[in-house]
Order: sequence, then structure tokens, then C-alpha cells
Amino acid sequence: MERKPGRRTPERIMEVSLKLFNDFGEHNVTTAVIADELNISPGNLYYHFHGKDEILEALFARFEQEVEGILSAPARRPVNVEDIWLFLHLLFEGIWRYRFLYRDLSDLLSRNRLLETHFKRIVEHKQRTARALCEGLVALGQMRADDSELHALSTNMTATATCWLSFEYVRNPRHMVQSEVLARGTYHVMCMIAPYLGGDARMLFRRLAREYLTRN
Repeated sequence: MERKPGRRTPERIMEVSLKLFNDFGEHNVTTAVIADELNISPGNLYYHFHGKDEILEALFARFEQEVEGILSAPARRPVNVEDIWLFLHLLFEGIWRYRFLYRDLSDLLSRNRLLETHFKRIVEHKQRTARALCEGLVALGQMRADDSELHALSTNMTATATCWLSFEYVRNPRHMVQSEVLARGTYHVMCMIAPYLGGDARMLFRRLAREYLTRN
């Protein structure tokens, strides 16, 4: 049987760097630590990435592509409460995969202009998507909210989703469990929508909340 080629060195560097950044924080990980974890020389690492900032920006570019795909998906068709719940869970999964970005966000943005400008666009896209989702529920008669309420709601949903991992880290910095973090984050963002829901949509929310929290 033909042996499959091994993963290319740049891919291995990014994979290991992501794990180390997530586990210890980007500011606590040096290129020497990354090279040692990979059992390669620092010179070999620098052949592929000219410093830690290049690794960081490559990881961020991958994160940006993934999260933009998630944020664009709900706009393709009308959604209901269950669709929004799934969307939020997928969004929190994406955030968890690159959780070092969110945990160290202020520090990273203050040090890297590219991340500062691009992350601002991501946050703006989050808010547009949150507003569009709520407007969709209003259009279907599943939700009642005026323009000012929709603006405040989409802002609060975006702020909570963006800051959730930092909040969880403060609560329990050494024992963050992925399934619990994702479930709580998704549930609390959905709870912001719940008071505006009516009729069958409100009943569906309550059923989904019970099922979702039981599973997680």
C-alpha cells in the first residue's frame, strides 16, 4: 500500500502553535517553545515563518475565513428559533477552536494592527448577522421588537458572544470544559432573544433549552 505523505512543516507549525496558544496564551509561547514542541530547529521554523507574528497572522487568517463562513450562512434562507440555536452553537465552536484570540483579545489587538482592523470587521459582521436573524423572526411573526430594541438586542448578543470565553476563563481558569462552555454561551445568548418571542416560538425555545442543556 502506498504510504500517504506526511503533513507539511508549515501546517504542523500552525497546528502545534494553535494548541500551545490555546493552552498557555499566545504571549507565554515563544518560537523556541514551538520549535522544541515540534522537535525541529529554530532555524527550520524561521525558514517557514519569520517570527511568531507571522504564525499568529496565518492562524488569524484561517480563523477569519472560518468565522466569516459561519456568519454568512444564516443569510441564505429564512430561519426559525431552532436554526438560530444551531447557528450560535457553530459560532461558539469556531470561537473555541481559536479561543486564545478571545481570551487575550485586548492585548493582541493593541500589538497587531492587522488583527485590530480585521477583528473590528468580524464584530461588525456578527452584529449585522444577529440583527438579520432577529429581523427574520419578526418578519415571520415569531418575535415582537421595534427598531431600537433590535439594535440593542443585536449589540448585546454580539458583546456576549465576543466576551463569553473571557468571562468563563475568569470563572474557572484551570478547568474550562468545552461542552459546558459552548452550551452556556449559546444558552445565554438565546435567553436575550427569549423575552421577545411569542406563541409557538416561545414554546419551541423552552423545549430546545431543556433538551440542549440536558445533552450538554
